[in-house]
Amino acid sequence: MINQTEMPICKRKTTIGGQAIIEGITMKGPKRTCVVIRKSDGKLSIKERDTNNPADKYPILKLPILRGATSLFTALKDGLEDIEYSSSFFEDEEEKPSRFETWLETKLGSEKLEKLIMNFAMLVGIIIPVCLFMLLPSFIGGLLPQNTPIFVRNLTESLIRIVVFLIFMWTISHMKDIERTFRYHGAEHKTIFCYEAELPLTVENVRKMPRFHPRCGTSFLFVLIIVATLVSCVVFSIIEVTNPFLRALTHLILLPFVVGISYEFNRYAGRHNNIICRLLRWPGLMIQHLTVFEPDDSMIEVAIESMKRVIPDDDSDNW
Repeated sequence: MINQTEMPICKRKTTIGGQAIIEGITMKGPKRTCVVIRKSDGKLSIKERDTNNPADKYPILKLPILRGATSLFTALKDGLEDIEYSSSFFEDEEEKPSRFETWLETKLGSEKLEKLIMNFAMLVGIIIPVCLFMLLPSFIGGLLPQNTPIFVRNLTESLIRIVVFLIFMWTISHMKDIERTFRYHGAEHKTIFCYEAELPLTVENVRKMPRFHPRCGTSFLFVLIIVATLVSCVVFSIIEVTNPFLRALTHLILLPFVVGISYEFNRYAGRHNNIICRLLRWPGLMIQHLTVFEPDDSMIEVAIESMKRVIPDDDSDNW
């Protein structure tokens, strides 16, 4: 039986990462990015592009802390575009646009309308997690009585943040429409593990790999919550802020710093396999029980196809 929490013997570490989308997977390599979709007729739709890496244009973004915030923003932007692309294969052709949609398209044109929708979706994708996991717990912590000890206030806020995160993850993991996407998520992890073990990328080899990967985005989100908790405890212990609005604003200001630290932590823990790193990444691997499911062979085939197309010839993906 596969030990899902134990990393297989990896002969290499790769910077290649992936994202599960609607009936498909995006793999992002150092030079190329590939989106593979399993269409309703069973055939594969393949879309390739050059990898978008702002740090290539602005080297300062490669510095620690900055590279974390940049990577998160880029992943969110590209991810939403890929989800929009994958959803286009499964839209109901008989569904007519609303009067409002028709009016917008007339005024803006289809291209501008699509760009507007994408920008709005990206904005919502940032606002909702920030409000749920950062601002809401901070605001509630600020509602406690003025004479509440700072330790109790910080502890309460931290517990609320973790509970809200777990409830959110549990809720989406039980949505039927999301279940298949989480199975593709498992196929993505298994394929990356197989590549790192330097085994041939076949369905048989990939199927044997664990589905929980230490550099998973789910683990990153959980680390982000923990780091935000630790940072808030330190900051609010030095500077006592009880006003709920000021506490929420302070968290918002610290967010890029928190994202940067979380990225570096996840990066380090994913590169090493000593006992300390195994202990540090264990909570994130446990959270993946909610977001990474076992794939079927057709999903693994999609992941393999996407992976093969982004592997560089010059080993530039070595981590």
